[in-house]
Amino acid sequence: MLKNIPVGDTERPVPRWALRLAKALPFVLLPHCLWRLPFAADFQMGSIDPVAPAYVWWVTPYVIGLSVVTEALALLTMGLVSGWGEVFPSWVPGLRGRRVPPLAAVIPAVLGGLTLVALFDPMPLAWLGVLGFEELPYTTVWWQLLAWTCTAPAMLWGPITLALALAYYRRRRPVPLEAAQHGAHM
Repeated sequence: MLKNIPVGDTERPVPRWALRLAKALPFVLLPHCLWRLPFAADFQMGSIDPVAPAYVWWVTPYVIGLSVVTEALALLTMGLVSGWGEVFPSWVPGLRGRRVPPLAAVIPAVLGGLTLVALFDPMPLAWLGVLGFEELPYTTVWWQLLAWTCTAPAMLWGPITLALALAYYRRRRPVPLEAAQHGAHM
């Protein structure tokens, strides 16, 4: 599936590390998405929440939708290393074929990356019960370890998005005229 998505077909070369991170991101988030799915069927994965509301019908589409949106956003991040992140695709009415202004991609990517850092990166503080962060208890240490193993990779989502946004910005920023002329004479 992912090998059919064109990446690296950009005006200027994409760093190899950025290509690898962009391709890896959907797989990095997959354990977190899969961990969520049993909750859609009201299976609590060993967590104990005495104040949890009773199961309601809309939890199922919400949890499934949240996992689908998570993976879709991870795939969208590939636009930061792809030609379709530099030129609007032909299916976008009114914009098709026009260049994407660099800040139109960088600003949402940076804001999204910072939001993801704020959401997921305090998880170890909750695991350790530090600074008022608290985690739900689990019926066994094995459920807790499985939860940590599946959800911990999500802490990489924000930093990966920020790194890809920085690489995109560096690649798309205007080349000073003097440097462009010097490169043409070589």
